[in-house]
Amino acid sequence: MMIALAAAAAALASGHLVAGLLDPSSSPFLAVGNTAIDLTPAPVKDFAIAVFGTADKIALLVGMALVIALAAVGAGLASRRSALVGTAAIGLFGLLGTAAVLVRPDFGPLSLAAPLVSLAVGVLAFRLLHSLAASAAEAEVRAMPGEQSAGPDRRRVLLSTGAVVLGAGAAGLGGQVLAGGIDPEAQRAEIGDLVPETPVPALPAGADFAKVGTPTFITPNEDFYRIDTALRVPRIRVEDWSLRIHGMVDRELTLTFDDLRSRPLVEKTITLVCVSNEIGGDLISTANFIGVPLRDVLEEAGVQSGAEQLFSTSSDGWTAGTPIDVLLESDRNALLAIGMNGEPLPAEHGFPVRMVVPGLYGFVSATKWLVDAEVTTFDRPAYWEQRGWAREAPIKTQSRIDRPRPFDEVPTGRLTAAGIAWAQHTGIDRVEVRLDGGAWQEALLSTEVNDQTWRMWRIELDVPSGSRRIECRATDRNGQTQPEERVNPVPDGATGWHSVLFTANG
Repeated sequence: MMIALAAAAAALASGHLVAGLLDPSSSPFLAVGNTAIDLTPAPVKDFAIAVFGTADKIALLVGMALVIALAAVGAGLASRRSALVGTAAIGLFGLLGTAAVLVRPDFGPLSLAAPLVSLAVGVLAFRLLHSLAASAAEAEVRAMPGEQSAGPDRRRVLLSTGAVVLGAGAAGLGGQVLAGGIDPEAQRAEIGDLVPETPVPALPAGADFAKVGTPTFITPNEDFYRIDTALRVPRIRVEDWSLRIHGMVDRELTLTFDDLRSRPLVEKTITLVCVSNEIGGDLISTANFIGVPLRDVLEEAGVQSGAEQLFSTSSDGWTAGTPIDVLLESDRNALLAIGMNGEPLPAEHGFPVRMVVPGLYGFVSATKWLVDAEVTTFDRPAYWEQRGWAREAPIKTQSRIDRPRPFDEVPTGRLTAAGIAWAQHTGIDRVEVRLDGGAWQEALLSTEVNDQTWRMWRIELDVPSGSRRIECRATDRNGQTQPEERVNPVPDGATGWHSVLFTANG
């Protein structure tokens, strides 16, 4: 059993080490994880996000490690008499890792080295340790009572197994260090200050109600929500980065980071929200993004008649399709963003360059680690559209209660309730609140910053003692009130009124 576990560890670690040397994305462990993400049905992904939140990837990796460990234990128990079962099991896992690397969209000429080395090392380690253990057992049987065995003993088997485990640990650590050879923080520091030619105005007084329970208007970078499919955050050298804009254009463009940096930079305050955000969820944040207007770049390239979408690709192969007509709107403020809240983009949020398009859910508009943009038609489906999500996904009018929290206990009497509402690129006209299914009461709205950001609300309520239920609903500038019926996020975003149960005492 221990021999199979040690061999499995050696296989994974050696593959990770070679991947760190040649191509970090070809690590068999990570490749299998990424492929599992790609093949997982959307409802399962939604469940994982709902349960684990931003720790969903850690949960996947831990789950994979447990499955591999259990499989190794089973193979080890079945290999007590013959190494055939264990060899076959490790070979099967090795072939699985190789297949996962082969189907990755970022597959390159050196990508096969890691899974093949992993396969060879795993089989070799298992065969050698199993042979050593078998020889030790045979020697013990042949030895006369009181006589020392003539062959290897159990102590040597244990030492050899321990050496393999230690070697695997060193190899795995080495692979991790090598894979992280590009330091995003050092790269960000070299970029220096980002000074937009057109900065955002200062936030007006009363832009948020943070003192009574809403978020601050601007979300700090470290608190900004993160949802993507990357098990390993891509690490890209600024000097190596480029963006190719091609397809149905009059002039193909290839932009470097210096090209973007030398253009007039603008700063826009934008709220982003994930399509997976459940009613009352927290997958929504606001930042000041700095970048180059995407509309200007597309006009420079010359979008041809009949073009329908900008098919954008991340460095890890993820894709999104953004409607061209939206990107060409003069007041949309879509950006090729290089900065976030006054500093270069954090690695987790797309460094060095990402797309930001107000008013559309991120899965059709907010490609991080952007490296390619093809102007084309909707005949080419993007990553999430292939998995049953919508082709076009404008953000729906929604609202959320932040205070009181679910199951809070509050004093009887006057209660200040507060929350947020959003209808990006349309704007919030009003928010209404009701207690225990009673009459709707209009809440006080915070000072509006722009129609591409969230807006806070607050209201004073008289709350009698007992168990209570508070609900909210928002209406946008077009007069559309969010519907009461609850609809799950698939395929184009959740709808429904958010409600909170709490207790008033006293």
